[in-house]
Amino acid sequence: MTTGFSLYGWLLHLGREVLLWLRGWWLMAFTGAQVAVLALSPPAWRRESRGAVLRQVYAAAGPGLPGFTTLMALFNVVVIRIVVVTAFAYGLTQYALDAVVRVLVLELIPLAAALFVAVEYSIPAGSDLFKLRRDGGFAALRARGIDPLSHEVLPRVLAGVAAVLLLAALSCVISLVLAYIGVHGFNLAGLASYNRAVGHIFNPVVSLIFGLKTLLFALAVALLPAANALRDMPRRHSRTSVELQGLVRMFVLMLAIEIASLVGNYY
Repeated sequence: MTTGFSLYGWLLHLGREVLLWLRGWWLMAFTGAQVAVLALSPPAWRRESRGAVLRQVYAAAGPGLPGFTTLMALFNVVVIRIVVVTAFAYGLTQYALDAVVRVLVLELIPLAAALFVAVEYSIPAGSDLFKLRRDGGFAALRARGIDPLSHEVLPRVLAGVAAVLLLAALSCVISLVLAYIGVHGFNLAGLASYNRAVGHIFNPVVSLIFGLKTLLFALAVALLPAANALRDMPRRHSRTSVELQGLVRMFVLMLAIEIASLVGNYY
């Protein structure tokens, strides 16, 4: 009898945890839909709204831009050198550029940009939203006739998305330039063959998958902390545990996106 009650209690606990997990994903999807509707509405692009978004974009990408691009350039130089030297040593020179572009540009750069923005901006911005909501800031905005979602949440989400896209695009340009220098040196003799090789890699399907993956990474790191900040926490959960759950959910979603892109590119 005791075993039956313990099994029933365990199943009940499991069912509650699954419902909470599904509710978290639903809240993220619902928040994303609300933000998308607000972003496409004309009031979101008034002068004061544009100013708020631009300030958040600068906060998301501006301070960390020099350090991120410098670290990515150094990382690219090291990886490119390793790949090129290894390819030369094994007589696979013709595959060196292909390996460099696929590993760095297609796979590592979008992931690195998304993780950088998540750690440097999106997660702290989500904590700020939670504190504002907890301290009655959202209620005060509603009392003044201002929608908190469009005034506080939307600029942070758009800034997170824009920061990931900006850092990824800039890092891709740097990586492609360094890849050319690493393979052909400081001359223009190999420019035509380099353009053909890169164009062959970035065919329409790969380009579409790359763009979608980068955009989905940006949406994941921008939306999840904001949705987590709007979540009503159970009393038994501390804020730290909820933030850790949000991080786990973010990594799971990014892993699923990465797996889907690998399947699309190589299968």
